[in-house]
Amino acid sequence: LVQLMESGGGSAQDGGSLRLSCAASGLTARSRRMAWARQVTEYRREVVAAIESDGPTTYADSVKGRFTISLDMAKNALYLQMNDVKPEDSSVYYCLAGRPRSGNPLSASQYVYSGPGTQVSVSS
Repeated sequence: LVQLMESGGGSAQDGGSLRLSCAASGLTARSRRMAWARQVTEYRREVVAAIESDGPTTYADSVKGRFTISLDMAKNALYLQMNDVKPEDSSVYYCLAGRPRSGNPLSASQYVYSGPGTQVSVSS
């Protein structure tokens, strides 16, 4: 059974920082792709950052230069360092996992597993 559990969400001021973590269990594949996405409408998620298990990363233009995704395969943990956060970054953030190098890493439909999400709120 694959389980993803996010933590580290909360509140920050405009220009501040937050660090999200995701603990993964049940993922046995040596190669994988993982990502962070946020809810943008009731039915749509925006993938903001993705990482392959061998290192390559992809970022949405909206967060490029401000957010950094990292993956610790030994700990089965995914992180998102969010710097210079803005009110428009407020959302529920989800940890995603899927097959490596399969389609567009910024497409939410590419991912098989998701955590329950963690709320991020940024005030001006």
